[in-house]
Amino acid sequence: MKTLLTGGTVVSMDPAVGDLDRGDVLIEDGVIVEVAERVDAPDAEVIDATDRIVMPGFVDNHRHTWQTAFRGVGADWTFPEWAVAMHGTVKPHYQPEDVYTGTLLGRLEALHSGVTTMLDWYHVARSHEHEDAAVAALRDAPGRSVFCLGAGWGTPGPVDDEIRRVRSDLAGDGLVTMALGLRGPEDTSMGTVARELELAAELGLRTSLHVDAGGTRRPVAGLREHGLLRDTTTFVHANGVSDEELRMLADAGSSLSISPDVELKMGFGSPMTGRALAAGLRPTLSVDDVPSAGGDMFSTMRTAFAVQRGLDGGLRSRDLLEFATVDAARSCGLDARTGSITPGKDADVILLRADDLTVFPVTDPVATLVSAGHPGLVDTVLVAGRVVKRDGVLVGVDVAALRTRLIASRDRIAAAAGIPLDGTWRPRPESA
Repeated sequence: MKTLLTGGTVVSMDPAVGDLDRGDVLIEDGVIVEVAERVDAPDAEVIDATDRIVMPGFVDNHRHTWQTAFRGVGADWTFPEWAVAMHGTVKPHYQPEDVYTGTLLGRLEALHSGVTTMLDWYHVARSHEHEDAAVAALRDAPGRSVFCLGAGWGTPGPVDDEIRRVRSDLAGDGLVTMALGLRGPEDTSMGTVARELELAAELGLRTSLHVDAGGTRRPVAGLREHGLLRDTTTFVHANGVSDEELRMLADAGSSLSISPDVELKMGFGSPMTGRALAAGLRPTLSVDDVPSAGGDMFSTMRTAFAVQRGLDGGLRSRDLLEFATVDAARSCGLDARTGSITPGKDADVILLRADDLTVFPVTDPVATLVSAGHPGLVDTVLVAGRVVKRDGVLVGVDVAALRTRLIASRDRIAAAAGIPLDGTWRPRPESA
């Protein structure tokens, strides 16, 4: 099967391909086979990309979709308040159906806003059935997803059996693959970190962990002293990590995921974007959680860009687009398959409206998307060549029915937890 995207402004994110003011992209059997100003393919299905920006789909390498039902409730919370609310108050009342519904709606939301690849950092840690529900939801959403299983999050014991069980179900290289969510040196012992890294290596899994720092804490240095830094690990947040430790991550080939909106609002500190670049790291971007922040990569890029420009005038708009596409794909180990419009890669492509009055006229496509882009521009989304959103509407999704299920899930959990949904809920960390 062939598909031809024709007449769009191509922003390829591949230096060898470049950008085209007017270009065509030919897709065959889900793979990009040609990018040029003109492509002759009379036997292809044609998608008219006139007045559209054609670019690779976004890659979000750190999001907790199980929390989708509580969107916006934590906009005013600090991190301790969020932790008490989501992990201490509502999580104990989550049933597998709640995990499924939140994960499915969260993944569809990401697709709707142009995120073709997403790492779902799962830390519900309730039961086999909860984990299986999350995997089922990712499979039912037609996106490229990485199920990052933090099986030991909140539990002190070994997680080998659970990791192996889920891995046996996600052993292929299809659209849903697996990673291991490490507990990290601030949550467990170095011995446990070492065992989990050994397990990940045995099973061929990349790893991700949340890391904080400050004062005398030096988690990255501790990992290096124990020989536990890997080029297959993504460190999330890392606010307060010293410049020396950032260089340790760069030397090890590790990745860094920044969630600028959550970090600023919850009191983590300034995003590490500029300091990471100075240390030799290519930072990546992620949403984190929608109770506290928006779920799209446009606003994520814009926050990271504005903050760093305000601090030192650094960064170019193209940097941000790279962080959210090809750099993030590399952090997930998927850069050979996605992250740029490159012949030979899977066709994970989005078409953005360039005629929308909020961005028109588009003189510089990259600068316009980073400074003024928003989910309303996402007209068409393809994942591995399959059209999953067309003319601004998700294909084959009963959104109304899913909305009803999500509201019922939220209301049931809130009632069981005894929390109001009228905007007055303020978690109390001291009570945890």
